[in-house]
Amino acid sequence: MAALDVQVVAVDHAVWSGEAKALTGRTVDGDIGILPGHTPVLALLAEGELTIEPVAGGPVRAHVKGGFFSVDDDKVTIVADEADIQS
Repeated sequence: MAALDVQVVAVDHAVWSGEAKALTGRTVDGDIGILPGHTPVLALLAEGELTIEPVAGGPVRAHVKGGFFSVDDDKVTIVADEADIQS
C-alpha cells in the first residue's frame, strides 16, 4: 500500500511527521486533498484546519496559519507560520 511521507512544521517547532493515507488542507486557492500518487503541487497555505489520516490510528487535526504546502513524489512538506495540533 502506498503512503505519503508527511512533515508538518511551524516556524519554531515540529508539529507532526509520519506516514499517512490522505491529507486535506486549505490553500489560498481553496481546499486541497492529497492521496498517494498526487501530481506535484506547491501552494500557499491559508488559515484553517489541516487533517491527516495516518496509516495507523485516528485522524490528526491541526490549525495552521500561513506558510506553504509542497507535494512531490508522495512527500508532503507543510511549513506553517503557526501550527498546533487540536485536541
